[in-house]
Amino acid sequence: MAVKIRLKRMGQKKAPFYRIVVADSRAPRDGKFIEEIGTYDPTKEPSAFNVNEEAAKKWLSNGAQPTDTVGKIFKNAGIM
Repeated sequence: MAVKIRLKRMGQKKAPFYRIVVADSRAPRDGKFIEEIGTYDPTKEPSAFNVNEEAAKKWLSNGAQPTDTVGKIFKNAGIM
């Protein structure tokens, strides 16, 4: 099972809000996930994010692959 760390879209039309989740790569974007490890709000200036650093490092050490956007968020948070 390939595990990815990716964004799950929440919020209303034209007002996106994302949760950073660990999910099976075959699951749909907003579908079933294993664990929620943070949030990301691109509508604020500057963009706001909140990441559970301990959980993120645990999943990365277990082989989970972050998507490009999540990788940038982790880099800004100092996780990667």
